[in-house]
Amino acid sequence: MPNTKQLSVILVVIEDSDEDFETFTEGVKQSGVMAEVRRATTGDAGLTLLRELAPDRPVIVIMDLNTPATDGRAALAEIKADPALRTIPVVVFSTSANPKDIGLCYAAGANAYHVKPVCHPNHLQLVIVLASYWVNSAALAVVGGTHL
Repeated sequence: MPNTKQLSVILVVIEDSDEDFETFTEGVKQSGVMAEVRRATTGDAGLTLLRELAPDRPVIVIMDLNTPATDGRAALAEIKADPALRTIPVVVFSTSANPKDIGLCYAAGANAYHVKPVCHPNHLQLVIVLASYWVNSAALAVVGGTHL
């Protein structure tokens, strides 16, 4: 059963792959969560989007590491260094299983790191689980750090 306190959650997806973004939106729909999905295809566009969001709505970032221009690694570091954004949970969702990437992301403040499954059904299932957990189970702060 969806948590009614979380109905206005915004999922910001920083993903340059149209196919992966389509799988993400399909998974969110199948999860039944009440969330607005917003997309950015680069780290820079994701940072701009995060800074434009209303400060009274909880936000979750789902981020690919390998985006053009400013990649996910640099965007993660910038999000966690910005006092207005640092409370936003950042979930890295990447094809990279490289221990250096995983360690770098956690050291930079990532809240979770998941390796994207190559197989579409497994990828879809993981998105369903992630969306349900972060929207329905996790207690979220609104942008700027105030709790709901």
